[in-house]
Amino acid sequence: MWSFRPAIAGIAALSLVTVGCTAQENGDDDGATATATVQTTTPNGETTEATGEALPEDLGAALTPGIESTMSDMLIPGTVVLVRDPDTEWLEAFGTRAVGEDEPVDTGDHFRVGSNTKTMTGTVMLQLVDEGLIGLDDPVSDYRPDVPNGENITIRQMLDMTSGLYNYSELESFNQVLDDDPARVWEPDELVALALEEEPYFEPGDGFHYSNTNTVLAGLIIEDLTGQPLEDVFQERIYGELDMGNTFFPAREDASIPDPHARGYMFGTNVSTLESPRLPDDEIAAAEAGELLPNDVTDMNPSWGWSAGAAISTAEDLADYVEALIAGETLLPSSLQQERLDSVTPINPDDPASPGYGLALAQFGPMLGHDGSLPGYQSFMGYDPDRELTLIVLCNLQDGPEGQGGSANQIAREIMSVLYPTG
Repeated sequence: MWSFRPAIAGIAALSLVTVGCTAQENGDDDGATATATVQTTTPNGETTEATGEALPEDLGAALTPGIESTMSDMLIPGTVVLVRDPDTEWLEAFGTRAVGEDEPVDTGDHFRVGSNTKTMTGTVMLQLVDEGLIGLDDPVSDYRPDVPNGENITIRQMLDMTSGLYNYSELESFNQVLDDDPARVWEPDELVALALEEEPYFEPGDGFHYSNTNTVLAGLIIEDLTGQPLEDVFQERIYGELDMGNTFFPAREDASIPDPHARGYMFGTNVSTLESPRLPDDEIAAAEAGELLPNDVTDMNPSWGWSAGAAISTAEDLADYVEALIAGETLLPSSLQQERLDSVTPINPDDPASPGYGLALAQFGPMLGHDGSLPGYQSFMGYDPDRELTLIVLCNLQDGPEGQGGSANQIAREIMSVLYPTG
């Protein structure tokens, strides 16, 4: 749901699509691509000029082989991909909605989009900052006195994952409940309580650790400040504003996905994939032989992720959203929008090339956005403001049996090697 396999915060998976993707030859026979000079801003704010290619004239011919190869290698049942700039849009569906069935995925299918939801929670929190209802440097104890050391944890540190608060979804006991009772309806306060019983990772501001606890707390604060359920807040402030008619944030008791939708799958269980999504060698062989099928987890109740990962969307809605999120003027005033963009810094201060993270916003090379991973689904949304280039990938499998990282991230990496060739 956030590039996290049920319990591992997967921000590290963003490195899969960082600038410097492996160069790949364009498969077009006519070689009809134009070279463009692109300014790329790294997470630490440095700007460099990189040579990239304008979109190939035939995007299908350029991208389809890599997409299909990755799907085959990772045993991904179905995928939807969108690539667009101001002059071109390519929207294509691959594979099937359900394992073992012939019904094809459609470009308008709904998918759970996991941690892309975090950007929505962060956006609303920043709107409330603009309205004077909360401050980024306010201590969380002003709004949640139950948070230990909350007087030293700021709202900003919750949004940029530097609070040190323990990530409840890393608990084996929590993952066992997900496996044993996938229909369980989780209350946000219940999730927070699980986390607050554990020792923090570090003192506030002393490190980076991707933690769903931060975003669930933010969601609770939003509900307190607005007096509205979070589903209504998102609809009013984001989905309605951007005419995102196929995007939904379900009520906690609602585990359904609107039709049309793809079924969602994962290999292994939440507990068995806690440390790594890689299956044992004998199970990998069985999966590749078609003798071991992934588990259908479509109907797992997403309330366990809530404001950190329960949203549902389509490729076109998500494309409209990420463009508005990064380059639009609808969601935030320009000064606050710029502060958000400037907040993105390397998650590893000793490695300027490491993936970037800021105020509920991630950076993968030249693209800003987020990704999302939860049992059954994996998604990637990115927008390059310099090239006005959008990339969306939606998959109905969380990880490949060999533990190759998030399925959508891997396809995004393959696509970016064409859109941003090196060498």
